[in-house]
Amino acid sequence: MVQWTAVVPNSDDKQRAIALGLERIGLLGLRAPIITVIVAALLAIVAVFGVMRIAIDDSLSQLFRNDSAEFRQFEQISKKFPSSEYDVLVVVEGDVLARGVVEKLRAAVTDMQLVEGARGVISMFSARQPALNGGLPTPLFPDPLPEGEAYQALVKQVLQNELIRGRLLSENGDFALVVLSLEPEIVDGRRLGPVIDEIRRTLDEDLSGAPVSAQLSGVPVMQLEIRKALERDRIVYNALGLAAGCLIAILFFRRVSFMIIAAAPPLAAILFSLGALGWLGFQLNMFLNVMTPLIMVISFSDSMQMTFAARDRIIAGETRQEAFAAALRIVGPACVLTHAAAGLSMVGLFFSDSDMIRAFGHAGALSILIALIVVLTLIPALGVLIAPRRDVLPAAGRDFGVQALRSFCGFVAERMLRRPGAYALIGLVVVVALGFVYAGLSPRYRLADLTPDQEHVVEASQRLDAKLNGANPIDVFVEFPRGAGLYTPETLAVLGEVHSAMESQEGVANVWSVETLRRWLAEKLGQSDVATLEQYVDMLPAFLVGRFVTPDRQSALISGRVPDKDAGNLLPIVEQLNARLDAVRAKNPGYTIQPTGLSVIAARNSAEMIGKLNRGLTIEFAFVAAFIGLAFRSLPVALACVPAGVFPVFVAGALLRYLGDGLQFASVIALIVSFGLGLSATIHFINRMQREDEPNADPTRAVARSTVLIGPALILTAFVLACGLEALAFSNLPLLRLFGWLSAFAMIAALVADLLILRPTVAALMRLGRRRRLAI
Repeated sequence: MVQWTAVVPNSDDKQRAIALGLERIGLLGLRAPIITVIVAALLAIVAVFGVMRIAIDDSLSQLFRNDSAEFRQFEQISKKFPSSEYDVLVVVEGDVLARGVVEKLRAAVTDMQLVEGARGVISMFSARQPALNGGLPTPLFPDPLPEGEAYQALVKQVLQNELIRGRLLSENGDFALVVLSLEPEIVDGRRLGPVIDEIRRTLDEDLSGAPVSAQLSGVPVMQLEIRKALERDRIVYNALGLAAGCLIAILFFRRVSFMIIAAAPPLAAILFSLGALGWLGFQLNMFLNVMTPLIMVISFSDSMQMTFAARDRIIAGETRQEAFAAALRIVGPACVLTHAAAGLSMVGLFFSDSDMIRAFGHAGALSILIALIVVLTLIPALGVLIAPRRDVLPAAGRDFGVQALRSFCGFVAERMLRRPGAYALIGLVVVVALGFVYAGLSPRYRLADLTPDQEHVVEASQRLDAKLNGANPIDVFVEFPRGAGLYTPETLAVLGEVHSAMESQEGVANVWSVETLRRWLAEKLGQSDVATLEQYVDMLPAFLVGRFVTPDRQSALISGRVPDKDAGNLLPIVEQLNARLDAVRAKNPGYTIQPTGLSVIAARNSAEMIGKLNRGLTIEFAFVAAFIGLAFRSLPVALACVPAGVFPVFVAGALLRYLGDGLQFASVIALIVSFGLGLSATIHFINRMQREDEPNADPTRAVARSTVLIGPALILTAFVLACGLEALAFSNLPLLRLFGWLSAFAMIAALVADLLILRPTVAALMRLGRRRRLAI
């Protein structure tokens, strides 16, 4: 069994300048601890005001926001037409066409138009009867409603109405859709919550006692639920993760003072980082919400290593000043490298096409820099001030928790280093096999994955998919050439062809446009002339007309709906529709005809964006391994880092493939971040191993001793990191849940790779290199 002692046996003079001396920042806290703590307290006050400035960005289109022509066109179209991003969908299910229900529902629709910020409402009550004698069209539902057989005749007429059947009312009349459009400033501002509450209150009051249920869906409701989940998660689950980490720390340190030394700097790093993000104008979104646990795990990892190192020295008889100076000198350079590696993992996000993901990368890199400075300065300051004296700590060899972990590490090191070459080869084979499984992962994206799935909004969307064949809008934008207005024969023909192309496209339902009105007039009145069409367009409410035609009559929108499917299933629909539209474009070269909408943007961009992120992760493997090899000036180290570093990524990817989840935005970012975090243990081990190594000795001795000396801190840190990340698995947001449990799993996998792959691999490669050098 490998033997160990708590003190560092080799001289600190052997340490190479692997961090360019940046760890000396910590000397500020060591030499002026009281001033350092006072400055930190003052900065904390400033940071609190920065945190208060952080706004929440809950826009569902933000993920795909970029500088592409396609997205710019999407934004321009959203300004020309009332965007579906501002539509609240009221889903009513039950005996919708019962006379009493119709009266209550009509009252509810009328009252919803009086809600603050309401721009207009579209429902089955918007339908009109054709005016046979040239008069004004009358409502399909008269007021008052008829009774008896006359009402049954009305129900039959309603179920046969082409304008609302299958669009606003299900085929059998047990499901109705009401579309309430809100002003953009309401949806994007702080009034959205009270407005949605008022809509719910109106429905509850007006439909009270009716045998129907009413639920809300639509982008504004989804955004509100995302906003609530982000605010809740930021406080509750991050606190749970930190509490779990502190509990584990105090169980092993068995001193509150050491727990404070290890936990206070990560807390300060979180506060300072969020404060800086607030002052710099960053907005909290579903990705930036993981910044708190991310900062916590990065900071906690290094704070645990430094605290363990200083604690060992105090137990060995050194003063607090000497112990934390030595910890800063020995562990500090590795802390710099671990933060640098984590920062490099963020650099890969700088090149994403998504503004949101790029912002996450920028925020992550800045937060990592802040966390490094806080850890290096605050730990020595707190250690000098509050670390316990030697006489109150357990004697060396009697600290049972740490001793048990060191015994376990010794057992693992002894087994792995008996045949390092064989174990290294086995590890390589396993990594390659997992790599093949990982390569088979396909990108996956669904709009529902962005919204809390424990709320009624998702259930309402699913009912829309089932009853009206689609919950998400898909549009085709048609811009007319100069001189061609809405009512020219060429324009009407183009709109008719585009409408038919959408109707005939499998997967697209509920198609609406000016062509819908033209067909209705031709069928009900036998009128197909332009004058009648223009008359009816002018008589319709401006809000309703504005959803399909711009006020200057120079562009139009044909709208349909598609189910909330995976983007991989939606992309063929979009591409097939675009191919159908190619024929219309060829016949009418002066017209701009372009599919658009959030569903189109997501279907086209999500797979490509996820693929680019995944390819960036592959490049990051080699880049970070080369960085570590250069820092330690060792080719064996660089080569050994590759299989150990990619193992947690590949095994997590294999698990995703087994579960059938595919590669989502949250999962690929979790793997990128986990790769950087997982290298923390690798860097701390390599740093200690080089201190223990003798140039002409068998490298297995240094590997074994390093494993025993810092193994407990590595194991404890891995579980602390996993606890901090696993807390996100309790979020209501599927993306954050996925990020949480996958990152936690990857951290434990990184610990396994560190003990079972890195140790034998680096020992085998170093032994091989020394044999060749001796042979020469």
